[in-house]
Amino acid sequence: MIRYRSRNRRPAPAKKSEEQAVSPKSGSSVISGQIQELLDRIRTESGDSPDIVIRRLKLGGEPEENCAIVYLNGLSDPEMVNHFVMDSLLHLNLDLCKGEGPDAFLDKIMKDGLSMGESKMMTEWNDMMLAILSGDTAILLEGAEKAIVAGTQGGEWRSVTEPTSQLVVRGPKDSFVESIATNISLIRRRLKSPDLWLETMKIGSVTHTHVALMYVKGKADPGIVKEIKERLNGIEIEGILESAYIEEFIQDKTVTPFPTIYNTERPDDAASKLLEGRIIVLVDGTPFVLVLPTVFVHFFQSPEDYAQRFDIAIVMRIVRYLSFIILILGPSVYIALTTFHYEMVPTLLLISLVAQREGVPFPAFVEAMLMEIVFEILREAGVRMPRAIGQTVSVVGALILGQAVVEAGLITPAMVIVVALTGIASFAIPAYNLSIAGRLIRFAFMILAGMFGFYGLTLGLIILVAHMNSLRSFGVPYLSPISPFRLRNQKDAVIRMPFKSLQAEALSASHSGSSRQKGASGAVVSQEAGNTSGLHNRNAGRDNSSAGDQNTAVAAAEANRK
Repeated sequence: MIRYRSRNRRPAPAKKSEEQAVSPKSGSSVISGQIQELLDRIRTESGDSPDIVIRRLKLGGEPEENCAIVYLNGLSDPEMVNHFVMDSLLHLNLDLCKGEGPDAFLDKIMKDGLSMGESKMMTEWNDMMLAILSGDTAILLEGAEKAIVAGTQGGEWRSVTEPTSQLVVRGPKDSFVESIATNISLIRRRLKSPDLWLETMKIGSVTHTHVALMYVKGKADPGIVKEIKERLNGIEIEGILESAYIEEFIQDKTVTPFPTIYNTERPDDAASKLLEGRIIVLVDGTPFVLVLPTVFVHFFQSPEDYAQRFDIAIVMRIVRYLSFIILILGPSVYIALTTFHYEMVPTLLLISLVAQREGVPFPAFVEAMLMEIVFEILREAGVRMPRAIGQTVSVVGALILGQAVVEAGLITPAMVIVVALTGIASFAIPAYNLSIAGRLIRFAFMILAGMFGFYGLTLGLIILVAHMNSLRSFGVPYLSPISPFRLRNQKDAVIRMPFKSLQAEALSASHSGSSRQKGASGAVVSQEAGNTSGLHNRNAGRDNSSAGDQNTAVAAAEANRK
């Protein structure tokens, strides 16, 4: 179980053993001592784990074994260890060793005797142990106060396959995987530019998870990049197992159902966001990368919008927005009409609804709540059940159970239709986390409709819009470019205009000297710097907005992509 550590509490200093030398500068142990003592220490600290492989060698004509190779079986590539490390050492030129001390001998091994593309010298014990546990190979020499670490990381990884949550009919079919190195290569394959900068760090006192920050220099706002790095460096946790851990720590506001950080498993989507001037965060061990800052309209855009004609893309986007409206308001509107506002229902339809309600023991609000809860249970069961029987559960729940409750007189057929339409509408939204947010908000609107009718719905909509308008994603208004409204940025917000129109706008902006940049497929992103106080540190998941009276110039970047 992951235990979160308080920011104010620091880990207790490690106890110094008698045989360990301690660096006076950093307080961490250094590599020193005889080779047998070093190997015994490795076995002791790892619990004498059987997957740690130790190979003793004899180099330089020494009468005894004076070298050791240490690597982790399963995380290291055995072919690289055998051919580029052991074979190089066993065929080492012995003339390199004459008259040299252990440290100088180790330097010559690294420069002249090791056929490895990635190797470095380490003097800190903890760094060497972390490298071994990450899949690298350590080369220890008798009497040397440092070690060579060769990059031999390998092991089994899932191959690049088709995305599972962001499917498209036309477009690239590759997706991110759990290897951060593979994910970085998928992005660099699309953006072959030296301006694509990469910064890495390790987060997690136990897992030491690799986290990478990628952005295009000259497009990404330096203030936002600096703020993201500060928030990442301020995270104190024992383990990072998914990018959602980081998302919760660095977002501006935690208490909100709406996602303020966009995540994607598609490399083409991430590359397009980079060209728009956004920053992506990659986490080792998960195929989902984070894109920030983000806005509300991002979650209704699909990569397929730019692989289809613009008129088709406009229709698909309008359908998605209508689906979101049906998702949050469908059951509540039905409850309000059948409970408080009969005069708004056509006479023939009203007669049919009243006839259906004869013999039903529950009011419309209880009906809707029961059906929605049952539908959520079926949805969750379908996700968690094995794939072979998941469809069977859906069919049984949707057909047999729905028909049974209607015939039993517990639920009206109209309510079944409303709940089914609401459930289908939730699947039309490209972003799964926004669909979850809509499902939560739906219950709040149902309660307001059951208590106050359309007056409650109106009040709920006002509160919802006010809440969304107060959200920020690293200082960028969440409803931008709708609020604040910018007419020139509407060409790729709710609708998508033709490529020629977007390209003409980009050329006009470049001639006029405005700070607008072309997006992934030619879309234009407006970057108007302004003074905002939204870039506040949220280290360790806390909102420290009250601690900052600093005005940071950031880009109010609106997500318009082509």
